[in-house]
Amino acid sequence: MDMAWLDVFRTVAHLGSFTAAGERLGFTQSAISRQIATLEGELGTPLFDRLARGVRLTEHGRALLPHAEAMLDRLDTTRRDLAALTELTAGHLRVGAFDSANAALVPGALAAFRAAHPHVETSLTEGLSAHLLDLLADGTIDLAVVASYEQDAYDGEQFEPRLLLEDPVLVALPSGHRLAGRRSLRLAELADEPWIAARRHAESTLLAACLRSGFRPRIEYAVGAWTAKLGLVAAGLGPTLIPALAARAARPDLALVPLHPDDTPVRHVYTVTRRGRRVPPAVAAFTGFLQETAGRGGAGTVTASGR
Repeated sequence: MDMAWLDVFRTVAHLGSFTAAGERLGFTQSAISRQIATLEGELGTPLFDRLARGVRLTEHGRALLPHAEAMLDRLDTTRRDLAALTELTAGHLRVGAFDSANAALVPGALAAFRAAHPHVETSLTEGLSAHLLDLLADGTIDLAVVASYEQDAYDGEQFEPRLLLEDPVLVALPSGHRLAGRRSLRLAELADEPWIAARRHAESTLLAACLRSGFRPRIEYAVGAWTAKLGLVAAGLGPTLIPALAARAARPDLALVPLHPDDTPVRHVYTVTRRGRRVPPAVAAFTGFLQETAGRGGAGTVTASGR
């Protein structure tokens, strides 16, 4: 059954005239008559008595009217709900991001998105990149912000990665360190320092860059959280390496010094959606805010002075 026929039927029922209904809907009287006749043929019963002046609902027409109005009202509600998703006056945005992206980049983009679209519900899940991709694959989140030190790490049949930014690694030093005022430095200049890292094995941490620079770092303390690493650095217990994305979370009593380009590990940060799926309007809009935030330094750009 064509819903347009029900709209014509409802209008005729309310106005009591094919001619008046045609004027209301922009049809000729004969076009209205044909559509009503088609609906009556579909239902197998007359819906109007044709009178000398106008029309009147039959018993079957009176029975149909509340159902027609309910179906048309439901269709109008459905259209409004769909339009709200498109216009971002309703809906959900579920984002997943790795920890250092949540220091400044993702919060800045979320704040801008919520200011622009306050009626869209937002949620944020933090985790390792591999876990976030699992959540994306099973539909728990709509967008993953992930990182890898390898280019094109997330290409494949399942995911659609788009490069968001490149995130260089910096050296975190206590503000009183002999090299704290340098504009840049070589890792080899810190070869004799006790280091702080996430694990004891340099190969599985950012300190693998030291191995490529010709020395094996002596890892004095192994702690996982950035707050713990930077606290140990501030206490003068050794340097650590920190991605620029995490720099906004650094303490004011630290110096964050860029490395020489030949020594600098660079993370590639991607936004990832599921390949072959239409990107929801909320995800498309939020991705734009991520790009704006990254472009104006939301990634935590740091100068040689540290902060």
